[in-house]
Amino acid sequence: METPVQIDFHGAPVPDHIRESVAAHVTALEKRFGRITACRVSVKVPTAHHRTGGPYTVSIHLALPDKRDVMVDHAATNDERFADAAFAVNDAFKRARRQLQDQVRRLHGQVKTHEAAPLAEVVSLDRDGGFGFLRTPDGREIYFHRNSVLADGFGKLDIGTRVAYAEEEGEKGPQASTVRIAGKHGLR
Repeated sequence: METPVQIDFHGAPVPDHIRESVAAHVTALEKRFGRITACRVSVKVPTAHHRTGGPYTVSIHLALPDKRDVMVDHAATNDERFADAAFAVNDAFKRARRQLQDQVRRLHGQVKTHEAAPLAEVVSLDRDGGFGFLRTPDGREIYFHRNSVLADGFGKLDIGTRVAYAEEEGEKGPQASTVRIAGKHGLR
């Protein structure tokens, strides 16, 4: 780590075993992910006027290369398990570990990205024949069959209905292999 770990406790003295637990979690994260440049951990102790003890709040800020950050800020909750400092610290670091794993996957290109399906407009329908044509944003017309419309939606189509589609090459040219109504019950 490029800068020393900052560990802040607010509200009351914290037992040494909690301080040691935080330090051990930070060491484990750094050992596993190795690219953490800075770390700040803040533990807010419940105020003394609570009879049953309130929840501990643990915030973690990890700085990574390329101006990437991992922030875990777990606000007070009604879950009584957070009245135990060890549980609150373990939970916060578990969340930080998951976020770090996601960041590492993104850095290595292991996260799938889903391209949005192109949108088109229904320009003609032959209800008796069970087919129609879509106009794409670039002005092409693409054939589709009623069986290509998802969720038995062919009967819901009208001229001008916006749809998302997947295009493929058919025997007589381009056709939509799947058509999904965009809008209230389809895409948003």
